Amino acid sequence: MPEQPHQVGGGRRAIGDVAPKLAELTDDVLFEDVWNRPGLAARDRSLVTVAALVTGGDADQLRFHLDHARKNGVTETELVEAITHLAFYAGWPKAMTAITVARQVFAG
Repeated sequence: MPEQPHQVGGGRRAIGDVAPKLAELTDDVLFEDVWNRPGLAARDRSLVTVAALVTGGDADQLRFHLDHARKNGVTETELVEAITHLAFYAGWPKAMTAITVARQVFAG
């Protein structure tokens, strides 16, 4: 597997003042450990994560992970295609919400 960008969480920065333990777990376990495991490329982890968030209707977390996916090499075209594909498996309203979030994220 080719060299991958080291994945770093932003939990302490985002929520550390309110939920320090959740921030610690986000940064030290989820990102430092799970996201950096060698068995799956960061690009693929991002695509899987975006799919899970679309399926769950988690628009707030989707904002972060769409941008994170782009940083990990997933193109905007691929993200839109994944969301379109998920419309038939996760549900139309969830896909429509995800596309609205994607539009906002891609606009900057």
